[in-house]
Amino acid sequence: MISAVINYPHDAPPATGAAFPVHPGILWLRMPLPFALDHINLWLLEDGAAWTAVDTGFSVAPVMEAWQQVLADRQLRRILVTHFHPDHLGLAAWLQDMSGAPLWMTPAEYLTAHMVRGDIAGASIPAMLEFFRRHGLDEARVNALEGRGNVYARGVPNIPPAFRPIQNGEIIGIGDRDWQVLVGHGHAPEHASLYCGAEHVLISGDMLLPRITTNIAVYAISPDANPLARFLASIDSLRTLPEDTLVLPSHGLPFRGLHARVAQLETHHAARCEELLEASGTAKTAAELIPTLFPRPLSDPHQVMFAMGEAIAHLNYLHQERRLERIIENGTIRFIRT
Repeated sequence: MISAVINYPHDAPPATGAAFPVHPGILWLRMPLPFALDHINLWLLEDGAAWTAVDTGFSVAPVMEAWQQVLADRQLRRILVTHFHPDHLGLAAWLQDMSGAPLWMTPAEYLTAHMVRGDIAGASIPAMLEFFRRHGLDEARVNALEGRGNVYARGVPNIPPAFRPIQNGEIIGIGDRDWQVLVGHGHAPEHASLYCGAEHVLISGDMLLPRITTNIAVYAISPDANPLARFLASIDSLRTLPEDTLVLPSHGLPFRGLHARVAQLETHHAARCEELLEASGTAKTAAELIPTLFPRPLSDPHQVMFAMGEAIAHLNYLHQERRLERIIENGTIRFIRT
């Protein structure tokens, strides 16, 4: 069990609008999300007389109110965003307008945010719908996805017009500490985690979560991508960090037990792959295989979108491992065990 191998230094998260000292010079903020996953952890790093914010939260009024409470007696020096997803980037422009702090971000994440928010080319909603149709999604669920509109643009109403690019291996001095950028792949194009070697602290973003599994998905813009292989390689590389590293994740509680959690995630994805292979004795689409990965009924289009992307990611992985054959007939993609 996870609780037997992972240690949680804190039993409960801080209240919304509170700033809890999770480690010397690091404050933990907990903000609400309007989804089944109902929260995100944000971090403030002491930066001289000011603070560096790591991630910003989703653009909804309760999060803005909580930020105003937190920043009533604090100044932001910079806004560092781990990746483009709306719960991480959503309020970057709003915070910049309030504080004047610049946005720091990897280039691929910044540009992807503009593409998704702008509904451009392979990152557009029509492209996503056609991609899911090819993978067998029925018209009722396609229409439900279409009816949501651009949810991303609602969560990220504005993006700062300029940014300071960061890259893998870069050392960022924040206050009197150095933080190394660790770029990971699979969950997002160029996800930036931050590691402080002097303190053995990793701000993992969504790359390493203690209880839930990070969404690994294929998107229309890169239909043959293999994000699961890239994710597994990324988390394997975290084994170079000390086992006693304090991991500060975007969801769930801070924890220690990094190596054990990486092993659990590897086992989890291996098991999901075996389940798909078992279910693919006859040719099936990704949509037909959703119940194999997600036995519970999916309650809303948001969950369907993530489930489709995740199913395709595992199927692409198995296809590129030559354990599944891909068959395309009349524009529909199916997979069958080799």
